[in-house]
Amino acid sequence: MRKFYLTLILVLISIVGFTQKNNLLLVHPTQYNLELFTYLIDNKIINIDSLQITGVYHKDENYDYSKSQTFIRANNLAIKLIEIGGKLTPNSLYKKNTCSNSYIELFKSSNGVLFFGGPDLPPSVYGEPMSLLTRVSDPYRHYLELSFLFHLLGGMQNPNFNALLKQNPDYVIYGICLGMQTINVAAGGTMIQDIPSEVYQHKTVEQVLNSAKTIQHRNYNKNIENDKALFSGSFHPIKILNPKQLINSEKVEMTPLVYSNHHQAIEKTGKNIQIIATSVDRKIIEAISHKKYPNVIGVQFHPEGIYLHNQQLQYKTDPNKTLKSGKQILKENNSYQFHLDFWKTFSEKFN
Repeated sequence: MRKFYLTLILVLISIVGFTQKNNLLLVHPTQYNLELFTYLIDNKIINIDSLQITGVYHKDENYDYSKSQTFIRANNLAIKLIEIGGKLTPNSLYKKNTCSNSYIELFKSSNGVLFFGGPDLPPSVYGEPMSLLTRVSDPYRHYLELSFLFHLLGGMQNPNFNALLKQNPDYVIYGICLGMQTINVAAGGTMIQDIPSEVYQHKTVEQVLNSAKTIQHRNYNKNIENDKALFSGSFHPIKILNPKQLINSEKVEMTPLVYSNHHQAIEKTGKNIQIIATSVDRKIIEAISHKKYPNVIGVQFHPEGIYLHNQQLQYKTDPNKTLKSGKQILKENNSYQFHLDFWKTFSEKFN
């Protein structure tokens, strides 16, 4: 009888282990973001065992999520969307609020969360007046993401807040571009509202275009050229100070080429946020991690774009250049493998 119960326990453990899902939250699951993420999965760039995807958004966002539902149904995808209600304001983000219970349930039912790129953060959320160059298009998206991240990590705004990751320090949080900025602001950091004018004292598009490519973080040719074949962003090298955290590499330092499309950047870092990559002149923060939670990573560049992985999608870096794919440009600069390794490391954190 004792042998029977032992066998039964082993079978039950086996079943639980076999059926356990890796539930990943995708915040702001627009049709574009779902297309993007499923492309990375279908092409084995992201490879997570037993992956279950849940999209999360706030009911007052400016995006029509019926488009996402249509995309999910049309492609027969097992993706669930969750709408979060509750009123949020800049004054209620960094404390218990009407969405707190939803954040707790999302955290308990998932293994990690990914925050995508997007538009400028409202300066009110980090206590500064708005620059004339800042454009805020979807405040409730930012309110949801900031408040959720604050609940996960805690921050300077409320030092005694009990961060959810204390319960599971290995929980995975990745932020891309806006996502990285949001991680930092949620932890109490601030923003440079316009890189060219505030960091490099450039007042015109021509001044930016005449500057070194290494300090151009988006393609300002788009401001003066009506050429749809132009990349929206800019390819430039970055200096990685800790490759181990980004791609699990033992190298001391790396300078891969990356693709960026932003005009804002981290200014002051938030609570427990550390810098792990910068621009080559060290003036712009390009990647961050968390001092206490090893799987919290943010990158200012874009490692995810389909245009970086699909050889058929070709654009121009400036009006006088020939058409090339992002993948070709990265390969010519020995930087494509870095991008594959980035997503491999992301996948390994789950597997």
